Amino acid sequence: MSGYRLAQGGRSDRGRQVSFSFDGVTYQGFAGDTLASALLANGVRLFGRSFKYHRPRGLLGAGSEEPNALLSVSRGPGRHTPNLRATAVEIYDGLVATSQNRWPSLKNDLGAINDRLGMFLPAGFYNKTFMWPRSGWDKLYEPVIRRMAGLGEAPREIDPDHYAATYAHCDLLIVGAGPAGIDAALEASGTARRVILIDEQDEPGGGALSDPALWPWLKESLKDLAAAPNITLLTRTTAFGYYHDNFIGAVERLTDHLADTASGAREKLWRIRAGEVILAQGAIERPLVFAGNDVPGVMLASAARTYLLRHGVAVGRSIALMASHDSGWHDAFAHARAGVKVAAIVDVRDTVAAALTAEAEELGIPVMLGHSVCDVHGRHGVNAISVARNDGSGVSRIACDALLMAGGWTPSVHLWSHSKGSLAWDAALGAYVPDKPNERVRCVGACSGKWNFGSGVVIDVLPTPRDQSRIKAFVDFQNDVTAKDIKLAVREGFKSIEHIKRYTTNGMATDQGKTSNLNGLQIASGALAKPVTEIGLTSFRPPYTPQTFGALAGHAKDALFQATRQTPIDSWAEANGAVFELVAQWRRARYFPRGGEDMHAAVNRECRAVRSAVGIFDASTLGKIEVVGPDAAEFLNRMYTNPWKALEPGRCRYGLLLKEDGFITDDGVSARLAPDRFHLTTTTGGAARVLNMMEDYLQTEWPDLDVWLTSTTEQWAVIALQGPLARTLLEPLVEGIDLSAEAFPHMAIREGTICGVPTRLFRVSFTGELGFEINVPAAYGRAVWERLMADGASHGITPYGTEAMHVLRAEKGFIIVGQDTDGTVTPYDAGLDWAVGKKKPDFVGRRSLARPDIVAPGRKQLVGLLTEDPTVILEEGAQIVADPNQAIPMTMIGHVTSSYWSEALGRSIALALVAGGQGRMGETLHVPMPGQTHRAVVSGMVFYDPEGARLNV
Repeated sequence: MSGYRLAQGGRSDRGRQVSFSFDGVTYQGFAGDTLASALLANGVRLFGRSFKYHRPRGLLGAGSEEPNALLSVSRGPGRHTPNLRATAVEIYDGLVATSQNRWPSLKNDLGAINDRLGMFLPAGFYNKTFMWPRSGWDKLYEPVIRRMAGLGEAPREIDPDHYAATYAHCDLLIVGAGPAGIDAALEASGTARRVILIDEQDEPGGGALSDPALWPWLKESLKDLAAAPNITLLTRTTAFGYYHDNFIGAVERLTDHLADTASGAREKLWRIRAGEVILAQGAIERPLVFAGNDVPGVMLASAARTYLLRHGVAVGRSIALMASHDSGWHDAFAHARAGVKVAAIVDVRDTVAAALTAEAEELGIPVMLGHSVCDVHGRHGVNAISVARNDGSGVSRIACDALLMAGGWTPSVHLWSHSKGSLAWDAALGAYVPDKPNERVRCVGACSGKWNFGSGVVIDVLPTPRDQSRIKAFVDFQNDVTAKDIKLAVREGFKSIEHIKRYTTNGMATDQGKTSNLNGLQIASGALAKPVTEIGLTSFRPPYTPQTFGALAGHAKDALFQATRQTPIDSWAEANGAVFELVAQWRRARYFPRGGEDMHAAVNRECRAVRSAVGIFDASTLGKIEVVGPDAAEFLNRMYTNPWKALEPGRCRYGLLLKEDGFITDDGVSARLAPDRFHLTTTTGGAARVLNMMEDYLQTEWPDLDVWLTSTTEQWAVIALQGPLARTLLEPLVEGIDLSAEAFPHMAIREGTICGVPTRLFRVSFTGELGFEINVPAAYGRAVWERLMADGASHGITPYGTEAMHVLRAEKGFIIVGQDTDGTVTPYDAGLDWAVGKKKPDFVGRRSLARPDIVAPGRKQLVGLLTEDPTVILEEGAQIVADPNQAIPMTMIGHVTSSYWSEALGRSIALALVAGGQGRMGETLHVPMPGQTHRAVVSGMVFYDPEGARLNV
């Protein structure tokens, strides 16, 4: 048996017993225990299997630095959470935990064969071994590796929990509620500063929780904090990332420690903007590197002290200490005073402070100076250690069931590094410490490198009489990286620690190098015969410790993952049987079936109505941007390809927007309402993109322009009334606007009222018919729609959806950006060279339009296609070839972008991007489709009413 509960001591509540299970076995613990301390109290020391070699692993630490004891916790269907640190899981009645990365069981894991084959699995073996044959990767290597390696199994069910999120602002944020953090908070108490103090543990105190002498001070300090109205204390809250301008991300665990989780959200994401940040995260004890240092029962001395004094749990019945630092001696003394046998203190140093040896003698602890542990005996747990002099002589064996390591301390500088603060090497500590801040931040306490833990020496690998190349002395416990792996990386030619890290995986994954980075640096430094400062430092990246996807996503799940936007007229469409589709984030009516019609019949009927009478269409999803200011015309003149300065108020213009590379990114019809005001429209999916692009140019390229941009997409409901009878229906309902063709020509805008409601009335058409787009305040959209439907009944008014809209616009050769363009199409490719201002000195993308590859012959250009068999409707996306008899793989010269049945023409029509398409008019091309290759003739893009006679009536 290994660990056990002391008869007394600790902060766990012995009056509240808690029942939980691990790998199917039920255990008892006390309220206040972590899963780690409770299992130790029950004599459990085997917690998991290592990543690559599947070696047995036990606890190394007692907090977020723990790399080994990663477990899965299940709280019922959908509530399976992998990769939780046993040291951070608070037990509660009914908790169910399981070990990971083992089969068929934790004690008898067949994957442990990898340990026997370790000499064939050094660092970099994946890259070297699985390169050939290439086909073997997908079929053999990857499936096997994924089964053998990895951490916990990802959940397979939908997470039923919900998560909260909030923003907070404070004058001072303190990360870490240990003694240093509490002192900083107390100093700010009683001031006008708003202070937030956060700590990842279930109670504040940090290192003081493991020091009974400080408990009275802690109790009084917490009383003072609670009485301070300007201080907010958040426990169970982990600061996982430090971002620009003192923006800190933190996750608070709300119900993970409770048996009943129905009381609220599981976790809360805090997004905190602080005027000043104080980091008081303490320091992490450094392991020592020697053969067998990963055997269950070998752990950090400070962790053993935490279990002993905070939880009242001894990690063994007879323990030993391997030290290179004074702090470990004090941890051993604490065990001896608690009645735990200390078999030996082994210290690599030849001399230590006399007070230490005197106290050891007083407590009856054998001391071996100038010695090192050279081996650990036992596989599933320590049963003895071998010790030798530093010169390799005098090997002796000491019986024990736990070995504590004290290799010095590493300031916790992860968040400091996130903030881009610089680090300085402290040779005395053998560690990097905070140097120059990049934000308004400072470090206090142990994370600043200032502590009273005593002194020590920094050592990379303990001396041993055994051949170093034949032992496994672990540096990174989580990723199974050994000292010889790092030395191999150096022999392979890697000189930068960043490259060594990637070759060996040292300091990667969920551990982020908390216990391994400094040892890895020291070993690489020795192998390269260069100072640590010359081989660099790896980057610490958020999150500091892993967080759940649920906490980061918050409410953005299920229907809220991407909100489905609905127009003011959506409810009418639903009540009238519309079939919907999603366009960008909008739900749009695709077609309105009647009497059992399928989509094709409904669309044909809707198209006939628009061409012969009047159709009504909900166009509210169009993006709308108000551009206002004295320089509004100049701004649009620079953004769009065509000229805008000469556009008169009351007139509209088609605008084509390019990216800097000269490719089409959006289009739309926009109107000038006044000399200093424009109403822009964009594609449904492009509204946010266009607004962001315009804001970017306005703020960074042309800040001298006096212009304001406002998104008004949701402000206006838009009703498109299209067809020969559109004016007849509209005239009785409109006041203040002359709808005659002479007074209100095509591409004009007028303001007035419709049905007593203010309107911006556009005379525009996306169908080629007489058309109006009625813009009314969104709250009146459905009412105006219903009035038009009622009055239009005698005119045969027919609602039509996006599918009919696509057919009607394709008949006229109007493109849809994103469907008929693919991010590589220029205005010239799309046949829109008429929309490019030839006399304009500049606009976004103009210079790119002159690039040789943009004007080179053979570019894909947009053309029309007419199949020889008029009943054949080509598949959108179908590839196009010039010669169907060529060898496979054929040379594809383009693809179909839009394809429909045209009821007005009585045949199919298509648009396509074809290499050199505008020079292929009349040429027959071939479109391979399942079962048959179809012939199609290249034509112009306007299939219906090419003169535009129906538009200008």
